[in-house]
Amino acid sequence: MLEKQIERYLVDRVESLGGRAYKFTSPAHRGVADRIVCLPNGQTWFVEVKTEGGRLSPLQQVFMSDMALMRQKYVCLWNKDQIDGWLDEVA
Repeated sequence: MLEKQIERYLVDRVESLGGRAYKFTSPAHRGVADRIVCLPNGQTWFVEVKTEGGRLSPLQQVFMSDMALMRQKYVCLWNKDQIDGWLDEVA
């Protein structure tokens, strides 16, 4: 499955719950997460989407570490089942 298909699934699932999954790009800061997900329960998450077998780039690993240091909510999801499990847990 292509990354864009997994990302589309994430957007559709988040919107079905009443949330938003904003596409996020930051030209001055490479490595940021693909989406900022705002859930109707008040939670905001930085979400990276990868395909099975994909890996985080070194800059994406730095971003993940930065988010952990700042106690931000960050998750990397690799497939539809992980998206479903994550949303079941946090939404």
